[in-house]
Amino acid sequence: MSEVCQVCGLPKDLCVCEEIAREKQRIRIYSTRRRFGKWMTVIEGIDERDVDTKDLTKKLKAKLACGGTVKDGRIEFQGDHRERVKVFLVEKGFPEDTIDVM
Repeated sequence: MSEVCQVCGLPKDLCVCEEIAREKQRIRIYSTRRRFGKWMTVIEGIDERDVDTKDLTKKLKAKLACGGTVKDGRIEFQGDHRERVKVFLVEKGFPEDTIDVM
């Protein structure tokens, strides 16, 4: 017998809560300069309660081959990776029209 999701009532194998949460979010991706003139890419707007940000960060760090962390509800990466992050998020199921690249 499999477990049942408390939110949608479906078995954990068929749970669609994370996909629904992805469609509701408004994601901002931008780059900023840090100390010593280094670039940093920041992702804001991903709700930590609905999407596993630690796992997402781990996969993105491996894909981008850079360092990164989760701080204060934002995901930060070393370097300017705005377009590559957008492509990765679309591949993971986030709608393209909810992602703003600045």
